[in-house]
Amino acid sequence: MYGGDEVSAIVIDLGSHTCKAGYAGEDAPKAVFPSVVGSMDQIGSVDDLKSEKDSDSISEPQNDGRQTESDKAKSRRKLYVGSQALGYRRDYMEVVSPIKDGIVVDWDIVDNIWDHAFRERLLIDPKEHPMLLAEPSSNSAQQRERTAEIMFEKYKVPALFLAKNAVLTSFASGRATSLVVDSGGGSTTVAAVHDGYVLQKAVATSPVGGEFLTECMMKCLENRGIVLRPRYSFKKKEGRPGEFQTVELDFPNTTESYKLYSQRVIASDIKECVCRVPDTPYDESSYANIPMTPYELPDGQTIEIGADRFKIPDILFNPSIVQTIPGMERFAEYAPSIRGLPQMVFESINKCDVDIRRELFSSILLAGGTASMQQLKERLEKDLIEVAPQAARVKVLASGNATERRFSVWIGGSILASLGSFQQMWFSKMEYEEHGVSYVQRKCP
Repeated sequence: MYGGDEVSAIVIDLGSHTCKAGYAGEDAPKAVFPSVVGSMDQIGSVDDLKSEKDSDSISEPQNDGRQTESDKAKSRRKLYVGSQALGYRRDYMEVVSPIKDGIVVDWDIVDNIWDHAFRERLLIDPKEHPMLLAEPSSNSAQQRERTAEIMFEKYKVPALFLAKNAVLTSFASGRATSLVVDSGGGSTTVAAVHDGYVLQKAVATSPVGGEFLTECMMKCLENRGIVLRPRYSFKKKEGRPGEFQTVELDFPNTTESYKLYSQRVIASDIKECVCRVPDTPYDESSYANIPMTPYELPDGQTIEIGADRFKIPDILFNPSIVQTIPGMERFAEYAPSIRGLPQMVFESINKCDVDIRRELFSSILLAGGTASMQQLKERLEKDLIEVAPQAARVKVLASGNATERRFSVWIGGSILASLGSFQQMWFSKMEYEEHGVSYVQRKCP
């Protein structure tokens, strides 16, 4: 109906850290770019605003006009989407995210991200392609309807399907039943999937994700007096051949959010390069004499990281460690109430029917960028064997390929949208016009 050889579906996975987009049937997304955008208030003539509005603002809301004031404010801002646009420093440019705690809080930005994916990266006309969009396991009916409304009303897509992240990860590994541990940028979610459906009663979430660990890394470096200088804040000048001096550049109009974003990019790379999950729970005395690992910062200075490279990943297993990091006091209040990964997995499985618990224990799937951390699979399996019933055979499964692990949600969508048996599942434009937007709840359970 919509797939086939002529037109392939487009698969989009908008996460809290990155947006992945590409064609169904391919093994990796064509476009991968940040989910945050640069935002600048427009101070120009009315003509400037009119020309900007065509490319940068969302159409007027379809509802009873409650958002007119905020929409007017939003239409007066210019948004910069994509790695290249964000990498270029601009005076007074703020960095904003449209997603908070897994929920979309700014549809105007999401609309611009989709537009960038279609027109700038994939170079397609959305009118000609059915869309499969990945959504969080606990997405609300209101969010789903808003997504369908924008896709059909603004982009005029011929068909749409909304699939849960956990279900897509399960399909990517060829399973219909599994326990998915998805550790992404903004949060970590544990969800049980049975016969291709998410068991809502067994969904557990934690605010500890990649961005939280990056922030912990920044605080640890700050406490040691290490300054992360963003790439825009210096230039290298050759004195003698082969010898470079770093010259500081001063940009007083750079916003705090852009500076923080640029520093986070560096801290995130440090975390990905040197961090490793410890084999046993982190203990200050055991890791005091651990060998240092060097890392060269963009400005040329080499730093050495010791125990922190084990301490930070262990926060996933024992969130109360946050209380020992100076500067993270604001999380200290609710750190004791956040559960570690093994506890979340165990609780999630225990909320499921007794009949499927053994199957879930033997097919725990790791997904998301943070789950690609070295030794995470081995440590999680070891911790679960200690708490699991003796009859259960604990098996944590993770693709050996980090790309597959990071893009498992997108890959699952790519497989699903290209299956012949899936083609009658689409929510078509005709059904949308006939039954209205609420019909999406029936078509995409």
